[in-house]
Amino acid sequence: MPSVVELKHLDLVYVTDREAVLALQEMNLAVHAGEMISLVGPSGCGKTTLLSVMAGLLPPSRGEMLLHGQPVNGPSPMVGYMLQQDYLFPWRTILDNAVLGLELTGRLTPDSRGKARELLAEMGLGDTEDLYPHQLSGGMRQRVALVRTLATDPELLLLDEPFSALDYQTKLQLEDLVWSTLKQRHKTGVLVTHDLSEAIAVSDRVIVLAPNPGRIRSTYSIPEPIRQATPFYAREAEGFNELFHEIWGDLESAERGGA
Repeated sequence: MPSVVELKHLDLVYVTDREAVLALQEMNLAVHAGEMISLVGPSGCGKTTLLSVMAGLLPPSRGEMLLHGQPVNGPSPMVGYMLQQDYLFPWRTILDNAVLGLELTGRLTPDSRGKARELLAEMGLGDTEDLYPHQLSGGMRQRVALVRTLATDPELLLLDEPFSALDYQTKLQLEDLVWSTLKQRHKTGVLVTHDLSEAIAVSDRVIVLAPNPGRIRSTYSIPEPIRQATPFYAREAEGFNELFHEIWGDLESAERGGA
């Protein structure tokens, strides 16, 4: 299966006036087309830093970050980045917020604007395009942020805790929405989350990172019955609780600095 993203012997060093800190060490990872992976680990293990490297926002200090086999030298329209906050501009309408990425990449046309309107309708937001962000709930605003990310038709979606600020019911609804949207559109996704049950429920693989410096500690392939269920029902699938406790023990060991 072809890789959309590939990290090869990647290190990242932060250099300040006082010191140089090794943030990521010897990262080797391939994310395949149509695959969803989650990155979990204790604070300081470099989860968000790794997303920033994948997004082309931080150049590696050593090694390679490849997108479809080509080195990444900066942000690319092939990569969409969805954050914990929606960052909608309060003075722009919902539709105008949804097409912002198209504007910034010089691809806003009547046709692409129409497709953004279709996306809003698909997300249950068809009657909101002339409203403003303050008139929407938090969950609706995050759906607008998802539309803004998808409107540029990226091949890779990077998701940095996009549900963590939402109430539990809305969070579960959006998990299902994002999961089904990526499946239907054959997108590749990388999710950073502190919620282990979420990571297992939405992913094909869960990658556990260890801290100081950030590095891959272990990889878990999610069993078929869990992967095929929507995230809401995946939590009830056979083997879910056993896998949760296995990865939880690994995370606790990583936090303690165990082997």
